[in-house]
Amino acid sequence: MTEIDLTCTPSSIGWACEVTVRTDRETRHRVHATRADLARLAPGTADPKDLVRASFDFLLERESNESILREFDLSAIGQYFPEYEGEIRHRVAR
Repeated sequence: MTEIDLTCTPSSIGWACEVTVRTDRETRHRVHATRADLARLAPGTADPKDLVRASFDFLLERESNESILREFDLSAIGQYFPEYEGEIRHRVAR
């Protein structure tokens, strides 16, 4: 079973989110989400937590938590997985 804990704090360009993923091994990640990311991927949402959580669910379906970068910008996911933006918009809208 996978557990994801996260906290997001405001930054000058959006939010810095600290994410802990617990599977058989625990990993910690720092994710930067901009206001533009939130507007593009989760329109009408003011809090990035659901977007970041859904993004980690997406990543964990494709790789282990140990393979996920320890620090990255949310927009970088689409560089590795071209289907990310289309799929994540659908997930967050549910």
